[in-house]
Amino acid sequence: MSNEAMNICLIIPAYNEAESLPAVLARIPACISSIVVVDNGSTDGTGELAEQLGARVVSEPQRGYGQACLAGIAALQSNPPDLVAFADADGSDNHPELEKLITTLQHNTLDLVLAQRIPKTRRALSIQQRFGNRLATSLVSLIWRTNFRDLGPMRVIRWQALLDLNMADQNFGWTIEMQVKAAQQRLRWQEIPITYLPRFAGQSKISRTISGVIQAGTKILWIVARETWRDRRNVVSLRTQHRCFLRYKKAAAVNNRANTGANQM
Repeated sequence: MSNEAMNICLIIPAYNEAESLPAVLARIPACISSIVVVDNGSTDGTGELAEQLGARVVSEPQRGYGQACLAGIAALQSNPPDLVAFADADGSDNHPELEKLITTLQHNTLDLVLAQRIPKTRRALSIQQRFGNRLATSLVSLIWRTNFRDLGPMRVIRWQALLDLNMADQNFGWTIEMQVKAAQQRLRWQEIPITYLPRFAGQSKISRTISGVIQAGTKILWIVARETWRDRRNVVSLRTQHRCFLRYKKAAAVNNRANTGANQM
């Protein structure tokens, strides 16, 4: 199925991004069928501007990156697309390269394609972001035997695969939750290098402050710890089930021998 034949929706979470949004929306590739901008409680007219520029606007006053993504997904339930793409509203994601992610997903029969950010300048990714990214992907790779290199926001996923992940994080842990669950469910995935740019305007809502970096880092580590614990519980549960099955099998064999002996008497 070609890009033109597929229904592909792009979800853009946005909080006070009125300065960046016009340039961002102008750079969306033609293969995208529809754009949903989730206005996450903006006070600078982001939602109104997005509507004027032709995007569908979903209002989500409860702040949080993951919460905005969840609101965007909920808005698609009545008429679900074939693919869902996610990208930021600040211009740092090189939006024209979305088409490369979509084509890779289709041609390789994948469930999920992630953008691996290659910074165009040092300013594009802060030292805190680089360190946090390296730490988180190393942990995920170690625990779940994957080779993720990045936790960047730009990604494309099949609709049903997205639903199957049962995403829940409402804030900074959204991207790592998706990747951990993709590893757990053995989705077919691939990372594609893309150029990562300095944001068009304003400052990052996370990396601009020490508290923001600490909150994001804590959340990411919490997601990793939580999913590790859940996996461990699942393994214990499977072992218990296996032991019960062996006991049942042994008891059935004993019972069968007893019945055979009784019949021969």
